[in-house]
Amino acid sequence: MITNATTEDMKTLASCHSKLLMDGYKENFNVSDKGLLYSPEKERHYKPEDVRIANFFRFEGASDPADNSILYAIETNDGVKGTLIDAYGPYADLHTDKFIRQVEDISKKTKNDDKES
Repeated sequence: MITNATTEDMKTLASCHSKLLMDGYKENFNVSDKGLLYSPEKERHYKPEDVRIANFFRFEGASDPADNSILYAIETNDGVKGTLIDAYGPYADLHTDKFIRQVEDISKKTKNDDKES
C-alpha cells in the first residue's frame, strides 16, 4: 500500500506520480486497443481480473476541463506495481475507461462475495 504523504505532497500529478515511484509503482501501464492493461517493461498484457487498483488520485485543472486527469496506482497478480494515467471526464480514453470499470466491477463482486461468506 502507499505510504503516508501530506496533502501538500499530493497536490499535483507530477508530485503524486513521484511519490508513487518512490513507493515502488515503477511500471508505466497503458491500455491497449484490445482493452487489456499493458506493461511495456514486462511486455505482458493483463485482464481486468489480473489487477487491483490500490489507489487513485484525481486532478482538476483550474479553468480548463481538458486539464482534468486521474492517476491510478495498480498492482498485478504477479507482483508488478505501476501507474496508469488518463484524462478524466469527457476526454477520457474509451479503452482505459472501460478497463477501469471492469476492474472496479470485479472488485465490488469480490467484496460482496467476502461479506456473504
